[in-house]
Amino acid sequence: MTNVLDIINASVPGRLTDVSLRLGSGTMAGLVGPNGSGKSTLLQVASGLLPASGEVRWGGQQLPHIPILERGRRTAWVPQEARFEFGFTVRSVVAQGRYAHGDDNQGVDEALARLDLTALADRPVNHLSGGERQRVLLARAIATGAPLQLWDEPLAALDPRHALEILLLGNKHTRAGGTLLFSLHDLRMAYILDIVVVLHKGRLRAAGVPSKVLTPDLLLEVFGVRSEITPSLSFALP
Repeated sequence: MTNVLDIINASVPGRLTDVSLRLGSGTMAGLVGPNGSGKSTLLQVASGLLPASGEVRWGGQQLPHIPILERGRRTAWVPQEARFEFGFTVRSVVAQGRYAHGDDNQGVDEALARLDLTALADRPVNHLSGGERQRVLLARAIATGAPLQLWDEPLAALDPRHALEILLLGNKHTRAGGTLLFSLHDLRMAYILDIVVVLHKGRLRAAGVPSKVLTPDLLLEVFGVRSEITPSLSFALP
């Protein structure tokens, strides 16, 4: 039960209506839906950053009853936009992920390496490109060692190689027993997920195995596009 995420009848006025979802340990799940469908809102509710009616439980515990530092050890949040007002180094930002653990170094070098940031470790974050800054935020989340990872559009600013590396990183996290919920726009990438969660107008429209959920009829209803399932371009790291 440790890594199970339960969202029960979560509602935010004008943004989210009666959404219920359960994700078990070892699950990589993706949120899809049109712009404004509630993906970012649901992630913020799941992380405890946005108040909502209903309940959020981590490992069977109601979120408000979990102490703040314990939350920092159990979950990690990656926002959609990487904004840095000050010139902190990449290493110091990634080390922030260890605050709840009371140390600054354990896992930091490994997180930098896994996100291809070692060569940038001493560079100010506000001198980086958008994609590089996004990888810094992901490295900070990985450095927490938190079993529950919540990422908002982590692939949006990344080139194909780094996007694939992030997906493989998420796969490794969940195969080790962690839980990952993230939002994405590229439906082609949804087919590597264990679970795809479809939001439409703030409501849960469907959830399940991508090949069974992402049907032409659903894509027409939710996204307003006609589609055909065909073989597509695939990528692999050399």
